[in-house]
Amino acid sequence: MDINQVTQANEEYDADQIQVLEGLEAVRKRPGMYIGSTGERGLHHLVYEIVDNAVDEALAGFCNQIDVKIEPGDIINVTDNGRGIPVGVEHKTGLPAVTVVYTVLHAGGKFGGGGYKVSSGLHGVGASVVNALSEWLEVKVVHEGKVYFQRFERGKVVNELKIIEDAQPGQTGTNVRFQADPEIFRDTTVYKYDILQKRLREQAFLNAGINIVLADERDPENIVTNRYCYEGGISSFVEFINKEKEPVHPDIIHFSALAEDGNSNAEIAMQYTDSYNEMLLSFANDVHTTDGGTHVEGFKRALTRVMNSYAHQHNILKDSDENLSGEDVREGLTVIISVKIKDAQFESQTKAKLGNTEVGTLVNSVVGDKLSTYLEEHPAVAKAIFEKALAASRARAAARKARDLVRRKSVLENASLPGKLADCQSRDPDETEIYIVEGDSAGGSAKMGRDRKFQAILPLWGKMLNVEKARLDKVYGNEKLMPVVTALGTGIGEEFDISKLRYGRIIIMADADVDGSHIRILLLTFFYRFMQQLVEEGHIYLAQPPLYRLTKNQQHYYAYSDEEREKLMTELGQTDMQRYKGLGEMDPEQLWETTMNPETRIMRRVTVEDAAAADSAFTVLMGDKVEPRRQYIEENAKYAENLDV
Repeated sequence: MDINQVTQANEEYDADQIQVLEGLEAVRKRPGMYIGSTGERGLHHLVYEIVDNAVDEALAGFCNQIDVKIEPGDIINVTDNGRGIPVGVEHKTGLPAVTVVYTVLHAGGKFGGGGYKVSSGLHGVGASVVNALSEWLEVKVVHEGKVYFQRFERGKVVNELKIIEDAQPGQTGTNVRFQADPEIFRDTTVYKYDILQKRLREQAFLNAGINIVLADERDPENIVTNRYCYEGGISSFVEFINKEKEPVHPDIIHFSALAEDGNSNAEIAMQYTDSYNEMLLSFANDVHTTDGGTHVEGFKRALTRVMNSYAHQHNILKDSDENLSGEDVREGLTVIISVKIKDAQFESQTKAKLGNTEVGTLVNSVVGDKLSTYLEEHPAVAKAIFEKALAASRARAAARKARDLVRRKSVLENASLPGKLADCQSRDPDETEIYIVEGDSAGGSAKMGRDRKFQAILPLWGKMLNVEKARLDKVYGNEKLMPVVTALGTGIGEEFDISKLRYGRIIIMADADVDGSHIRILLLTFFYRFMQQLVEEGHIYLAQPPLYRLTKNQQHYYAYSDEEREKLMTELGQTDMQRYKGLGEMDPEQLWETTMNPETRIMRRVTVEDAAAADSAFTVLMGDKVEPRRQYIEENAKYAENLDV
């Protein structure tokens, strides 16, 4: 079915289709309400808003080329070959429509009229918000053989819309150039290529056949350019995500359906791999709905229902057998859910969760009908999938037994918390933190040096289980991981409940050597695979102990990198220097001063901006396949620092 059936819009896209709802004055005062933050994430969101407008033209069937450039000085330049923003006078304001779009909040072709049937810009604030938060913005529109130009500064009109030249024959489209305002984005106005690359590649996957070109021209002698065009659409997306994994079945399962009223379309692509983890990415009108919504709920319900129905009909499960759970049927599944809706209802401007109930019904229906048919027509694929699901079910049962055994053991030992845990006095997760410390020696120093009111210490020793290669049943009873699970209080797997988290900050403190790095990555793998919400909500931190102590005139100075050491040596002159080989070499006072004192310590919060990239990284680095890991090391060896050799 042609996806454009639901996106074809009225050819008449003119000034009267621009509807004005309210003014622009609040944006610069409260930019976080519109772009999420004024940090790095909000900075890149400016680009997304302009690109989304171009993608809307593609969704409407009028654009197939989008070019994005990062020019010297971190100026963004976005060009599309769509219809061009209308230049005629909008009758309510008496201003050219393009001026209204860039200066009035809630003005655009997405509020009624036939300009767009489907749009990612629900609130219609994208262009005006970008303008308001830019030091300057310039827009060129090609319309009826002429090129129109207008410039704005911090949202204000600098010059009236004017014709600057004749257009090339057949030329149409819009060009927007802007520079983020350093008064708003005080942390940084420097764009990261890989962040934009991820988003634009995603858009190309979600819109089969569209050409998106990203170019970084900040270094004229080293211009980087990437072109994204995927005729396979979201099936290519699944293939891209699974490139480091072993598929259970070779072909990607793909189906789509148009709602009876023609106002929404659902498209799903899925493939099972030998992984123990699921990767579900959902989109509504090309916007990544990170918190899911009705389309995700509809998919999960239908998948579980279809799998159990098929299993019982074909005697894979007997009547007396327990049904497969949702977790069982999604183990190892990579799935992309993409819906296109006329009137998308998101929970906020950042569009993290979809609320349209009719979309959940559509997804439920299409999965129920088409997946059932697919399994009937492909019995070999069905056999492979059910072998995977049944193995997951057996592991879940084993995990339940292991969990119950751990609980009984805890009751018999009359201890609900790990014996090595030195707990803190406070019970308020907003102020408490737990240090997971490598080794008993460092753990002893940390216990003596800590602030007992809000800092808990849990020493660990030795290497722990690599959970990338293990199911949940292997975690229960593991002497290295279960103390962590018990101390945090949230449970794991099906039982995970973040409301029971005992500590607001979970800080991994390990030596600055190869063994310490390995322990950090093993713990991060565990948290990402079995307690992912802790990572997503920013509860995981990495402590950064110093590498060197320099002493002069009985005064101690600490360096956290070779660069800092060199700088201190230059400033101080002749000093005594100690290279810390491990945390255990520090006495409690030194450990507190350098690594645990909130006033002086350095910590790095672990975040996940791109779930697909994180999933791939853990698969490559911690999985069974040697070749992808070797290739990764060869490609990234030049970036390695502080090697322990």
